Amino acid sequence: MTERREGVLDEATVEARLKAELPAWRLEDGWIRRTYKTAGWKGTLMVINTVGHLAEAAWHHPDITASYAWVEVRLMNHAAKGITEKDFALARKIEEVVSWQPALEGQGLEGTPTDPRFAYIKYDK
Repeated sequence: MTERREGVLDEATVEARLKAELPAWRLEDGWIRRTYKTAGWKGTLMVINTVGHLAEAAWHHPDITASYAWVEVRLMNHAAKGITEKDFALARKIEEVVSWQPALEGQGLEGTPTDPRFAYIKYDK
């Protein structure tokens, strides 16, 4: 058994919080992870840049893997060697910004057109 590190959340707590707070995220191999599907390279770069901006602003940096039409974001507090509140805070902000659909808010912003020529991210149903 590994020694508990201060601030590191246990696996059961992480699983429960992901289910309640970030259902599209999962715990795997000691990381909380989320894969965003995109409409192609342009969308992939936009997601990467968005995550990069949020990570720099938070000064908490994820690992990112990408391909033509997807981006995987992985969070784990490297210094603490486990999942902490910092990971949940950044994951919530990433989810809020990348998954934002203005048209659903009824605040006057129409959002990205449904025409596939303009698509950049494939929103969860």
